[in-house]
Amino acid sequence: MALNAKPYLQRVSVRWNEVTDGEHYPFSVPAVRNLDHLEFHPDVTFLVGENGSGKSTLLEAIAVALGFGAEGGTRNVRFETASTISDLHVYLKLVRSFKKPKDHYFLRAESFYNVATYMDEAGYLDGYGGKSLHQRSHGESFMSLLTDKLRGNGLYLLDEPEAALSPTRQLAALRAIHQLVVDQSQFIIATHSPILLAYPRAKIMLLDGSGITQVGYEDTEHFAVTRDFLNHYQGRIEALLADDEDA
Repeated sequence: MALNAKPYLQRVSVRWNEVTDGEHYPFSVPAVRNLDHLEFHPDVTFLVGENGSGKSTLLEAIAVALGFGAEGGTRNVRFETASTISDLHVYLKLVRSFKKPKDHYFLRAESFYNVATYMDEAGYLDGYGGKSLHQRSHGESFMSLLTDKLRGNGLYLLDEPEAALSPTRQLAALRAIHQLVVDQSQFIIATHSPILLAYPRAKIMLLDGSGITQVGYEDTEHFAVTRDFLNHYQGRIEALLADDEDA
């Protein structure tokens, strides 16, 4: 059962009738090519899959279609350090509920440094605890975002938020996300973290060569590989390094 009755963002689909060349990127990515529609959980929806499966591409397109800049931040942040955005956002149809979020944020781990620089130059630091993000570690900056900047009643898109977080910090992030969900927030998160994926009631969507399908937590590769390695780490390490030692 969800904590929130209705999601701010209910679903996304591709207007395929307007796509003129379905063979070029990003429409050539299997998860995008096979996308009919994707419905979001009112609390937390995770996008998972191998590198190159299209998680970040899809999340970026949703973010831009919602009015965010491609490099992240609030919807008021507007800058561009590299022109690498795909045109997928042009062809997306978003279905939203009558319930509008009061807060918005798009976190993109790979470009958060650029957002931090923008905040320093603009002098807009109150929302981040009044201290430059560059004066903190990467992980501290991410946690400041979750605990200081995000105010609740919000729609939050996070792209690999675990990138700068230790396992202990990931647990703290999980708690921060839950507190924001209790405060009527909705999250869409692309992640590789088996810790974050353990969030209860979340909808986990797997992007792979066959498209996008919903999976259970214990059915994810993230859970299975992590559990297997921790339970048999000595044997797994010996097997992985055996060829190198024999060479």
